[in-house]
Amino acid sequence: MFDWEDLRHFIAVGRVGTLSGAARELKVDHATISRRLTSLERDLQVRLVERLPRACRLTDVGSHVFTLARALEDDAFAIERAVRASQSPLAGKVSLSVPPVLAASFLAQHLAEFRQRFPAIQLSVSGQAQQVSLSRREADIAVRLVRPTEPGSVVRKLGTMAFALYASRSYETLSHPERWEFIAYDARFEDMPQQKWLRSVAGKRLIACELGDINGHHAAVRAGAGVGGLPCFLGDADETLLRVADDEPSFGRDIWLVVHRDLKSAGPVRAVMDFLVEVMKRTPAFNGSSALG
Repeated sequence: MFDWEDLRHFIAVGRVGTLSGAARELKVDHATISRRLTSLERDLQVRLVERLPRACRLTDVGSHVFTLARALEDDAFAIERAVRASQSPLAGKVSLSVPPVLAASFLAQHLAEFRQRFPAIQLSVSGQAQQVSLSRREADIAVRLVRPTEPGSVVRKLGTMAFALYASRSYETLSHPERWEFIAYDARFEDMPQQKWLRSVAGKRLIACELGDINGHHAAVRAGAGVGGLPCFLGDADETLLRVADDEPSFGRDIWLVVHRDLKSAGPVRAVMDFLVEVMKRTPAFNGSSALG
């Protein structure tokens, strides 16, 4: 009989396609992945993976085992979600994945209030731009700026994050819009909606600098490096900044709340979701909030 932990490591290799990628996913070292894979192949007495210089390729039997193993993994996570959902007391740990800007600049300021209301719930917040898998328990709840489509999940719109143009009150060309220079994202984010909006507003005016995250944009605007497009909840709260009018088109990103349907009614998870809805509804910069069904 093989070791179930070996199988879990094999699934990660099959899913990611490299030993190093599987190691990052499982938060172990490269050698552990290699050792677990060798152990599973030895116990099953079959070669599951071809180890190429820069990738791992499943053999024919490896592909078949991977398909069966994924089904077992799904069942294991389903058992875990069922147990979580049956826990009615408002106690336990709830993991929440949110975009970095909402984690650091919005949600963090409400954690003390949440703790006062629900002292037995430990809320673990992870600021992540990338999608997470709720079915694999990478998070209990996720907040996203793109509507999630993962099977088995329940999605609700929380509101809309409005954006506007901001500049430092001491920005030297503040009164001369034709001379404004803009702070944009780097080339990795050319397809991101706020990047397209900002470049449309800038038109033929210069891009002063490019930064890869919204917190960098905020710091650059504060320093007077140029005009930036910031979420209104962030820009309006900063007294050193001024919202500037340039007849720009209105822009916003819809905010989506997603949870696996098996966990939707779990007491601690529901408490976190309801709290998120509440704080969004009372924040003017997030318009269009709606209660969970």
